[in-house]
Amino acid sequence: MTRIIVRELIWDKWNKEHIKRHGVTIDEVEVVARNILTHKKAKQERYLIIGRTGSRIITVIIDRKGVGIYYPVTARDAAKKERRKVYEKEKKKIA
Repeated sequence: MTRIIVRELIWDKWNKEHIKRHGVTIDEVEVVARNILTHKKAKQERYLIIGRTGSRIITVIIDRKGVGIYYPVTARDAAKKERRKVYEKEKKKIA
């Protein structure tokens, strides 16, 4: 699996408003992007990244624009399957 390293996120009015509609803040997306727990390829050459912000687990869809530069398309609370993946990964780190 390719490792994703996010150095910069590109923000504009559209994606700021879009994630806000899902109840996610820009700060939460920034935290997840810097501390990716798991990721996978998504549709349209995008990536789905999942991370934790405090007790909340968030899924962010990002589109690669350059080396380490990504555009957050959307963000939402992680689905049950996605949360389970995070819990399993965290459990392995503890063991």
